[in-house]
Amino acid sequence: MNPPNESTWSPDPVVDVRVVEVSGPAPADPQPFTRSAVLTSRYVEVETAAGIRGLYGPIDPETVEPVLRQLGPLLLGRDSGALGDLWHLLAGSDRHAHVGHLRMALSALDNVLWDVRGKALGLPVWRLLGGGSRTAVPVYVSTLGSDLEAEAAVRTGLELRAEGYPAQKWFPRDGDTAGEEGLRRNVRLAHALREALGDEADVMFDAGGAWSLGYATAWEQQVRSARPTWLEEPFRPTHLASYRELRRRSQVPLTAGEHLYGTADTLPYLTEGLVSVMQADPEWCGGVSELLRICTLAAAFGIPVMPHGHGLHAALHVVASRPATEAPRAEYLLHVMRDRHHFERDAPTPVDGRIALTEAPGFGIRLADERVTARATRSARD
Repeated sequence: MNPPNESTWSPDPVVDVRVVEVSGPAPADPQPFTRSAVLTSRYVEVETAAGIRGLYGPIDPETVEPVLRQLGPLLLGRDSGALGDLWHLLAGSDRHAHVGHLRMALSALDNVLWDVRGKALGLPVWRLLGGGSRTAVPVYVSTLGSDLEAEAAVRTGLELRAEGYPAQKWFPRDGDTAGEEGLRRNVRLAHALREALGDEADVMFDAGGAWSLGYATAWEQQVRSARPTWLEEPFRPTHLASYRELRRRSQVPLTAGEHLYGTADTLPYLTEGLVSVMQADPEWCGGVSELLRICTLAAAFGIPVMPHGHGLHAALHVVASRPATEAPRAEYLLHVMRDRHHFERDAPTPVDGRIALTEAPGFGIRLADERVTARATRSARD
């Protein structure tokens, strides 16, 4: 019997970590969150000794300094392919690295290292992670920024259904401080959407962690007959007692996860059965590596993962790599994603409620230079 061939993999050290900032004119038709005639986006870039350049983003402005000054320098000279070791190196480098901007920086660096690995092996990340049964990822559409007056919301909801979205999420704007009238508006929104969209549509609501237990209970009791698919983040993630009590009282499924920054944070939500869907965000929770661990943990409890949609690339590739029962959909923020990914060529865009998967190595992110009028690059070596 012949011995197996030796692996051809060899270490490829990181030689630089950079943040590339690009700016250019915003599209002529502004979105609800377009704040300026000029858009600016930032991407993290990792270069290896073999000349591979990983690219990931956009990243938030607050993430730039932790990437360049605290975490990025730790990668210099280390094997870019040692993703597990590098993740734990970054996660253990600071006592605050489990939350906030340091966690976001860790996420960005983990994601860009997955892009490097994909480019080194000539595979898209979703195939690298074991995917292959899907050619596109279903998405639900989030309407943050849409008009919430009931008649206007119904018009938007019907338009989105006609565009091929079978599931849509709405963001009731009124909380405790808006009193009874605000509660009535939120209840009216839920009933109007269900009546217009019919029984087959998935209609979700996101409270943004802003409600009290009493308010959430009152809303839930008054919308039960509208059968919301879920109520997302009624409370802050640390308010576990409120989640427990609302779960006990509620007939509407609860979801959470975007502000849970790793497997340890998700554990009580899973072990206590507090949520019906876990919504961790790979740009906040620790990158692709940590989201994979969360998916595996959630699957052990029979809870599907639908990643929060702060960005698209990492979430799409992880969802595509998992069975549809474990990761059925990703999220697409209707009024956010166009501008967020404006500087990318062939940015992920839904067609009939699905986003086609790239076959390009890594995440397939390429900047559209013709849209860029200013570019600045900073290095962790500076």
